[in-house]
Amino acid sequence: MIAVDAVIVTAMADEAAPFADRADFVGPATRVGHAEHRMATLAGRQVLLVTCGIGLVNSATAAAVAINATHPRALVSAGSAGGVGVDVRVGDVVVGSEYLYSGADARAFGYSLGQVPGMPEVYAAEKALHDAAATASVDLTVLSGTVLSGDAFIDASRVDRIRAAFPGALATDMESAALAHTSHLYGVPFLSVRGISDLCGPVAGEDFLAHVDDAADRSAAVVVEVLRSLEVTG
Repeated sequence: MIAVDAVIVTAMADEAAPFADRADFVGPATRVGHAEHRMATLAGRQVLLVTCGIGLVNSATAAAVAINATHPRALVSAGSAGGVGVDVRVGDVVVGSEYLYSGADARAFGYSLGQVPGMPEVYAAEKALHDAAATASVDLTVLSGTVLSGDAFIDASRVDRIRAAFPGALATDMESAALAHTSHLYGVPFLSVRGISDLCGPVAGEDFLAHVDDAADRSAAVVVEVLRSLEVTG
């Protein structure tokens, strides 16, 4: 087992690239199950960069493997997201304060919308990590609020329903809630930091492709500041 300060999970290589660019050291990529692992040194902290593929199952299984392999002091979800809050703009960074599944609906059995039966009503970010991100010394607009996750890309055909069901949500992605769920099961502090690449509108897909690199870079800038707040593993 190799102990690390943090595991940073991104869905795509484009979202992992800004971390490699900022790293003082990046080890060779290795395939572990379906995911790619790279050891790196970022802001003086030892981290495992995991590129897991898009979606809830890809991210959750990759996180479980990485947690068991490294016993990290934090798990961070990074990369891009769609903005659903009325005040969210492309170029902003959303720090998740809590996480819900946009597709989970067991209200017939007394659960809240977005809650998986038997699991918490919401998954909360670890406070110290959240506060470090929300107050990061970066020249960016950093917002804090609810992040939704599901296996559907949210565009204009879906966004009205999402906003009506979750009026307080700021952003939506396809991994963070599953990673928060996995962190809860393993007792690992969790945080999601996502750059906004699109606003889930009629051209959301085109906007995502145009802005994913910039969104990922902004996410990485904030995550690096969070890493600086961690004590070095002894």
